[in-house]
Amino acid sequence: MDRGDRAGRTRNEKVLNCLYQKPDAVFKLICFPWAGSGSIYFAKWGQKIHDSLEVHSIRLAGRESRLEEPFANDIYQIADEIACVLLPVIQDKPFAFFGHSMGSYIAFMTALHLKEKHKLEPIHFFVSSTTPPHSKARLPVPKHDELSEEQIGHRLMEFGGTPKNFVDDKELLRQYIPTLMADVQIIGNYTFDAPSEAVLSCDLTCFLGSNDIAKDMEAWNDVTSGRFNIRVLPGDHFYLMEPENEKFVKNYITKCLEISLLTDF
Repeated sequence: MDRGDRAGRTRNEKVLNCLYQKPDAVFKLICFPWAGSGSIYFAKWGQKIHDSLEVHSIRLAGRESRLEEPFANDIYQIADEIACVLLPVIQDKPFAFFGHSMGSYIAFMTALHLKEKHKLEPIHFFVSSTTPPHSKARLPVPKHDELSEEQIGHRLMEFGGTPKNFVDDKELLRQYIPTLMADVQIIGNYTFDAPSEAVLSCDLTCFLGSNDIAKDMEAWNDVTSGRFNIRVLPGDHFYLMEPENEKFVKNYITKCLEISLLTDF
């Protein structure tokens, strides 16, 4: 392996976290985490998911092994980087995307990039707890200097899934705020006009909590000509943190991918 190959492999491993490699897996599931988070939560899915799926979790700049890199501020640059890293991973097997909250937007833009530039598309796109990017129901995103630490902590509690002791720990919160606000800026700068026609052709499933802040999920149907479905699970914006919900989502994804393989024949 020459220096260029090693550098490329190192870059891929920095962006993609695959804790449980499965060479015999039939599908690749690429997971995109929520604002402020790293890759670990979804990378761990690979341990307790069907052997037909190999799970890769996206790691954005400024966190974990990419801690020394500056935060990204442009969703198009992020999608371009991820698409380039994914190409050697998804060329040989069918793949699917799963994004939670902000991760759904990054997954969507990555899917568009892959389709437009490389004629590749996920066989199924799973979005979670995310108001469609072109929907008028999208909540306005406050600027960093408009919120105090206390207000940021309150917003985190509103979203759910953030333990109160985490928000009450001022030192921990201060460490977390730069990553969170960098991602919030990405969301705030991101716009997507309502498409006049579908931009994807894959099946699309929406997951959300029964008390979620995400709205107008039906509008995700505008972006694809594939089959569309919505699944509501008990909980708030972070319904995924409930073990039974997480188990349901992983099993549902597995069944969808296995069915898609059967319908191709």
